[in-house]
Amino acid sequence: MQANVSTKIDLLEIYKDVRAHTQHLCEPLEIEDFVVQPVMDVSPLKWHLGHTTWFFETFVLKPNVIDYKEFHPKYPLLFNSYYISAGERWTRANRGQLTRPTVKEVFAYREYVDGAMHQFLSKNEVSKELKNVVILGCNHEQQHQELFLYDIKRILGDNPLYPPYREEKKNIKKVESKTEWLNVEEGVYEVGFQGEGFHFDNEEGRHKVFLHEYQIASGLVTNGEYKKFIQDGGYRDHMLWLSEAWDWVNENQINAPRYWHQEDGGEWWNYTLNGYEEIDDDDPLCHISYYEADAFARWKGCRLPTEQEWETACNIYSPNILQDANFVESDHFRAIRTSGFDFFGNVWEWTSSPYVAYPYYNPPEGALGEYNGKFMVNQMVLRGGSFGTSKNHIRSTYRNFFHPHLRWMFSGIRLAKHI
Repeated sequence: MQANVSTKIDLLEIYKDVRAHTQHLCEPLEIEDFVVQPVMDVSPLKWHLGHTTWFFETFVLKPNVIDYKEFHPKYPLLFNSYYISAGERWTRANRGQLTRPTVKEVFAYREYVDGAMHQFLSKNEVSKELKNVVILGCNHEQQHQELFLYDIKRILGDNPLYPPYREEKKNIKKVESKTEWLNVEEGVYEVGFQGEGFHFDNEEGRHKVFLHEYQIASGLVTNGEYKKFIQDGGYRDHMLWLSEAWDWVNENQINAPRYWHQEDGGEWWNYTLNGYEEIDDDDPLCHISYYEADAFARWKGCRLPTEQEWETACNIYSPNILQDANFVESDHFRAIRTSGFDFFGNVWEWTSSPYVAYPYYNPPEGALGEYNGKFMVNQMVLRGGSFGTSKNHIRSTYRNFFHPHLRWMFSGIRLAKHI
């Protein structure tokens, strides 16, 4: 949510739009879908609904509304995530143990806080600092909307019935495109956020980097390309894998991307949010760990781009988001072939860069200072957004980050190479 806010009406409309989209994502679900937590990385869907509501209650309403009455005194314990400064937290791994509050009660919590937020934002002049907190809360909810989709796919995708989340209602226009190499000349470039509008603190501060000449692929790695890696024994060749990655492959018996299944006849199928389908070779690859992305790049005689290379190439070749870029608003809920270079949307793209602070990084004080900086260790950066990302949430400087073994998120590969 990057729009500049000039009036309290604008701020209220932004808030209402974001909250309404969360409701839209909930529409196809049954009550049972909201309560499951199969693994620690997956939160029950009702927890996402409660947590994003807790954010506004904790950081907007309680400090700024006189005589505000908390919806429930124990909800801060249940719905705080990792903000140590904001109080005690329920253990992440045990979120699925909580049958109460019920889903109905969590929706009532959202309605209660929405009512209070509407009243507060419509009747009060909000300071610049507080506007920034509200906009941060909206961007925070957009992040959880995408996590919501990761988690419901994990919940439904491991069910032997392979129930669809939403069935595809739109005809997907087939786009023919050939991946080529885009050249970026040697030089000094600037990376990091500058200008007006919302951005996360980890995108600061803008700084210069020297890049050797390199090439970056004009498109994403496809399912068909990755099939060749599998057929060539990519998962059995230890020379392609980092040591830690090779241990991960063997300990977890990994032999294909997440949600891929090889049927008796040898054909590959996968679970998508539209249901169980035969894999389309032309679609962008999805649900790949950093370990797999790195191994595939080695197999191709290439490498993954650094995040500085990715951002620079994006700014040169695709500075604006294309009309047909595949974001959550497209309602495809899957990666599809699109026109252009696909720097934005479809799948988050792994880079070879560790998630660390930029020069001049200065997180805010208090609980909100815990948003990004405390995670700057043992994680890798991804860029570009996905089909689960809101279009107004992404930009070329956006730094997503995950541990290298994870792949339940919508992640894929763009290759690079030295010249």
